Amino acid sequence: MNSQSTLEERRQQRNTVTASVLGSVVEWYDFFLYATMAALVFNKEFFPDFDPLIGTLVAFGTFAAGFVTRPIGGLIFGHFGDRIGRKKILVITMLIMGGSTFAMGLLPSYAAIGVAAPIILLVLRMLQGIGLGGEWGGAAILTFEHAPRGRRGLFSAWPQTGVPLGLLLSTLAVNLVSIPGDEALVEWTWRIPFLASIVLVIVGLAVRLKVHEPRAFQDMVTTGETVKVPVLYVLRHYPKQILIGFGARFSESITFNVYNAFILTYTTTVLGLSSSYALNGLLIASVIGFVLIPLSGRLSDRFGRRPVFAVGAGVALVTAFPVFALIDSGVAGLIWIAIVLGWSLGACTMFGAEAAFFAELFPAKVRYTGMSLVYQLGVLPSGAVAPIIAIWLVSMSGSSWPVAVYVMVAAAIALVALFFAKETAHTEPDAELHARAAEAGSRSDLPNSAR
Repeated sequence: MNSQSTLEERRQQRNTVTASVLGSVVEWYDFFLYATMAALVFNKEFFPDFDPLIGTLVAFGTFAAGFVTRPIGGLIFGHFGDRIGRKKILVITMLIMGGSTFAMGLLPSYAAIGVAAPIILLVLRMLQGIGLGGEWGGAAILTFEHAPRGRRGLFSAWPQTGVPLGLLLSTLAVNLVSIPGDEALVEWTWRIPFLASIVLVIVGLAVRLKVHEPRAFQDMVTTGETVKVPVLYVLRHYPKQILIGFGARFSESITFNVYNAFILTYTTTVLGLSSSYALNGLLIASVIGFVLIPLSGRLSDRFGRRPVFAVGAGVALVTAFPVFALIDSGVAGLIWIAIVLGWSLGACTMFGAEAAFFAELFPAKVRYTGMSLVYQLGVLPSGAVAPIIAIWLVSMSGSSWPVAVYVMVAAAIALVALFFAKETAHTEPDAELHARAAEAGSRSDLPNSAR
């Protein structure tokens, strides 16, 4: 390979990482913004006739609806991502997600248009879920398949940093629009972060349009190895990989959403604390998570996906009770430490190794579909219902200890799934595909008489 082609390859790798991170930031900013407003505003603006805790529970029902539609987006966009290309799909998913969020900022309240308001909110939330369902797998695969040898974990971890960055931006936005006071927040300032998201969408699209399709997809086209119905192929040939992915996903997703969405409701509605306690804790955790995610990805390149993921699940397992003891203290500094322990050290460590781990479960021809199935279907019994189950556990017991047990059980399930997984960090998953494509290309160069 000459120096010119090497420079071009590195430029594409940088563009791919930048595009994937920006797109991921947009998607997760939108998603976390909704989760935060569901806890602080939507129970009053769109479900005002309920008891505060029940109203929040209903608002989290619309939050869960976004998770329910994520598998739909994953299946739709995974199918076309495996058949027509990764890049095209990622442009569409960003438009869907960003457009839905912008529309939420324009949505009239229940007081203005009655029951139509929560219905439209639900539809927009479902569209958000469809967009995110296709976004995550595509962004992770794009960086994974563009990554240089021995650095797939690091490269595919970069889109995962969109999670803490999106959380950081959404939390900062909520803090800023909360300055005029809680009354102003409920009445109108909550709309500003939703409307401002359009700026992120425009920037993300501008960068994403410059990215090339990865070599793995180009080789699939060269060899004619695309699959007509990827989802059926995955279900038929890779059931074990799907179950392993589901199990591993269980802890990351539950830990993630309990220490993000639920904690806001628990500290404000149950403990009666200011929303700034949890919001500031999430800001600190986001900064630490931004460092931990690529570090975990890089460590997974060196030591393997399974041990790094297992460390994150182990942290979630052993810190669950201490975390809630710190939160129940009602002391701001201790709450911040708790969120860092659970969200940053637990969930983000798993998140850093997750993308490469899931990508290596499936071959290139069904990778988009396989990853989307594991990630998006796996969230339904875990993260989608985690805030609702956590609120229900607290309302039934009057205590936080059942939620700690819930987090511990999820971590144990992940550790069992990892026990049955193969280590794939030091293999080259697309080596045979590249060899077949090279052979097909060399044959196409021969004159007809020599073929």
